[in-house]
Amino acid sequence: MGFLKAPMFFLVILSLTICSTMSATNKAFFVVITMAGPNRGGYWPSWSANELPPANIETSFFTHVYYAFLSPNEAAFELTVDNPALLTDFTTALHRKNPPVKTLLSIGGASQDASAIFPRMASAQDSRDRFIRSTIQVAREFNFDGLDFDWELPQTQPDMENFGLLLDEWRAAVNEEAELTCKPRLLLSAATYYKQVIPYDVVHSYPVESINRNLDWINAMCYDYHGSWDVTPTGTLAALYDPNGDISTRDGLQSWMDAGLQQEKLVMGLPLYGRTWELQDPAVYGIGAPAVGLGPGDEGAMAYSEVQELNAQKNAMVVFDEPTVSYYSVAGTSWISYDDVKSIERKIQYADALDIGGYFFWAVNGDQDWRISRLASETWN
Repeated sequence: MGFLKAPMFFLVILSLTICSTMSATNKAFFVVITMAGPNRGGYWPSWSANELPPANIETSFFTHVYYAFLSPNEAAFELTVDNPALLTDFTTALHRKNPPVKTLLSIGGASQDASAIFPRMASAQDSRDRFIRSTIQVAREFNFDGLDFDWELPQTQPDMENFGLLLDEWRAAVNEEAELTCKPRLLLSAATYYKQVIPYDVVHSYPVESINRNLDWINAMCYDYHGSWDVTPTGTLAALYDPNGDISTRDGLQSWMDAGLQQEKLVMGLPLYGRTWELQDPAVYGIGAPAVGLGPGDEGAMAYSEVQELNAQKNAMVVFDEPTVSYYSVAGTSWISYDDVKSIERKIQYADALDIGGYFFWAVNGDQDWRISRLASETWN
């Protein structure tokens, strides 16, 4: 497989893109080369700069690394750049690494500010225009290769329709900017819910036709199926299969394909963290066991490396659950759901067999000595 697969969508656009401007027509011509192989992505949280500087990211395991996050301001809907030196350090370091990777600026995230701003920004053409112009300007100023839109999550069908309009206008703008400047076209991606349909009070769905037209790929967030928002019972963070329902990575990926998303544009999310619970009774500890609250970590969440450390310190019982293809560990009343080597390997094999575009991790600072990142990279044939 690998290079024998259909050409990949992530469009490695040559830095030496030939842009020949003809005096008579003033038109730019671009030579674009596509390469095969999985999209191997990883998000780098900017707040992790002290523990994992950009220069320390092991780029041999990735093709794309995302700077997380910037957000637009509430008034003009233009990006707020509060640490320009860090943005410069990020792109400079990752472009100089051997091998270099593509860098994308991720906009939004799970913050309440972004969740409140995006519906208003996307609802009118003038605010969409200001937002789009700002994203392109910042991406070029700090030498990013692309932009990633992380709206978590559109709440209504009108939001989804505006999401589609925004993508149409964003694609037109980046195409025009590339032609005018003779620079490689900025990549466009989006982080999405794990399913194509979001089951809020009123069910609504992503605009797949617009996504197919305008985005280079989507990062489907195939994790957080259970967590602090449903304290009891315990549940799987990112099960590949759900024997009792349809809350699983398999069901999420299939929903996108059933909706008509081009398979090469579908990228599977993987967690480098765990979700934790406090068991009601340490003798009753399986998936679905009664819980009374959050377990250890920051609001019931721990980085993968922290889970490994806790398991070792507490001599935890570690269980690989075959029906869900997931792990959990138990130490006294502490219960943690996470992914480890066997579940990651099986998920990568599953995604590879589906012939989708690749995978990504949230987030690279959570790994332990690049153990999981290396395994995923080596597993995809």
